[in-house]
Order: sequence, then structure tokens, then C-alpha cells
Amino acid sequence: MPRNAEVIRQWNMLRSIEAAHYGLTVQELTDAAGVSRRTIYRDLIALQEAGFPLVDEARDNHTYWTLDAHPFRHLTQLGFSLSELCALYLSRRLVESLTGMPFQAALGDAFGKFEREIKPSMKAYLDCLPSVMSARPAGGNVALSAAHSRMIEQLVDASVERRQVRMLYFSLSHERKAEYLVYPLRFVYTHGAMYLRAWVPARDQVLTFAAQRIRRVTVLEERFDADPAWSEDTFSRSLGPNDGPTAHVVIRVERELAPIIAERQYHTSQRTTPRPDGSLTLELDVCNDVWLRSFVLQFGHRVQVTEPASLAREISDELDLARGHYAPAGQVEPLATSQALLDLSNQWRLPF
Repeated sequence: MPRNAEVIRQWNMLRSIEAAHYGLTVQELTDAAGVSRRTIYRDLIALQEAGFPLVDEARDNHTYWTLDAHPFRHLTQLGFSLSELCALYLSRRLVESLTGMPFQAALGDAFGKFEREIKPSMKAYLDCLPSVMSARPAGGNVALSAAHSRMIEQLVDASVERRQVRMLYFSLSHERKAEYLVYPLRFVYTHGAMYLRAWVPARDQVLTFAAQRIRRVTVLEERFDADPAWSEDTFSRSLGPNDGPTAHVVIRVERELAPIIAERQYHTSQRTTPRPDGSLTLELDVCNDVWLRSFVLQFGHRVQVTEPASLAREISDELDLARGHYAPAGQVEPLATSQALLDLSNQWRLPF
């Protein structure tokens, strides 16, 4: 049996033993795992050798296996079980996938405390588990400098303490720096970047600031009172980090791409309707912004915007401009070549 399946079985067995107040017998473990008693005994020995304090107790003419958490009382005194703490430790793989996060040092310290409490053999065992579950960062993540991380920590503290902040910010749209008095509300991590949502009194509205463009932060003594109206569902109307009025969007998806679109949730407003020819209709109520246009363009000729007409014209214009980069007017590559670039014949089939 592959090593991954063995590790998963042992991990599930450990959790079952811990959850059973009076322990479990080998027969109960055998029935649950669907393997032989000999395999269960090997698994118990492997977990013990890894450092997990499994002990057997004779009761009522049966032998019950239990997990003695006493050696980890310093870790479990907050109410966490040992398996829950192990799961938190394993989550570091997911956290580390968020490159640019400003709290990496603090997280490293927290995980370090756990590592100091467990045996090297247990750490080695736990480090095997991510081989069956991993996370990969999305492309285009924004890496923040140490200076930006410190400023984000200042802003987080200011948000918790409800302190006003003077912030120097570089605006890409205006191509200049500007100083703002802001009431920091929350940070949002999305699409590979960190964004600050803050109330700006001078604008009388909540604005979004990209963390990597913050140039200076000065936390003031003055405090602010949070208005319940500021607690909006951040970016809920857009496919990206944006806000604004929504439009009803209807997209025709070709048959080859339809299975991929149907199995994914791109927005809470999403509705899909299968069509007789195998294609489908995708409907969204979202902002008509750059994030929507990027979403449509990534699928190339496999999709067609039917509503609103203004979005269809914008997509058509963008495709015309893009085509101009690759061939002189009237000398477009043959259709077969362009189709090969978006060949989806194997993209939605799993390798088994």
C-alpha cells in the first residue's frame, strides 16, 4: 500500500483513539479501517515510535488503546486536543503559501513553541502528512518588504485600538504621493495582495489602499468611533478587490469549457444553466470592472458575453488590440493554431 495511504490511515486512527473517551480495542480499529489486525498492530507501533503516547489498558477482558495527553499538558491547557494542535501545526503549509503575509515571523515563533514540546520523531512523522495535502500560492503574489510588514502591524494595532492614522500613499491612478488621515478598519488578503480598508473623513467614504503602496504610517493619539455602516461585506460585489454598482452579466460558455465552469464557484451570485448542445449559460451580478474583463478574457474564444452589450464591446475592442500585437492587419494566424493555444481536451479530466 502506498506510504501516503498508510500515513492517512494512522492519522485517522490516532484521531479516533483520542476522540474515544474510554479508548478503542484493536478489533474496533480493524473494523473502522478495513484492514487486518496485524496491520493495526503495526500502525500502533509506528505511532508509538513516532512519539505519540499511546498506551494499552486491560478492562473487562478487553485491551483498550488510549492516548495519554499528559506529556503535552503545556500545549493542551487551553482546551485544544493533541490532534487539533497537530492539525494547526500542519496548517503552516497553507499559511506559508500566502507569500507576502506580514505575520510570518510571529507564526514562525508560534510553530517553534510547538516543535520544542514534541519529540523529533513526532515532528518527522507530522512532516510526512503535508505530502498528501499541499498548497501552492497563486501566481502574481505581491511580496512585501520588512518595512511594509512593520507598517501593516502598526495599522493592525491602530485598528484594534481605534486610533487615527496619518498615512502617506502612492496612487497609481494619479501617479503621485498623497497624505491621508484614515481610520483603519481591516485588512483583506485577496488575489495575492494585501489591501487596507479605511474610512477617509475627507472623502466621507471607505476607501481601499494596496499595502505595497503605503509609504509611511504615523499612528496618532486621537481615537475614532467605528460606525456600523462601515462594516460592509468587503469586495462582495466584484470578482476582485473592488467595489461599485453591479451589472447583470450573461456569458455563453462553449461545450468544451462548460464542465470546468460548472464545477467552480466564482461568485455568490453565480447561476449556471446547461444548454441542449452541451454548452451552458453563466450569469453573474457583479461590478463591470477590470476584474470581470480579465475573468472573461482568460477563456479566450471559449466564451461569449451576451449581456450587457457594453461589456461585449469592451471585450471585442480588447481582443482587437491584443491581436494587433501579434500579426499585421489581415494576416491573422490560422484558426487551428489559435485553438491549440486553448486546447481543453485534457484539462478537465483527472489522471485516473
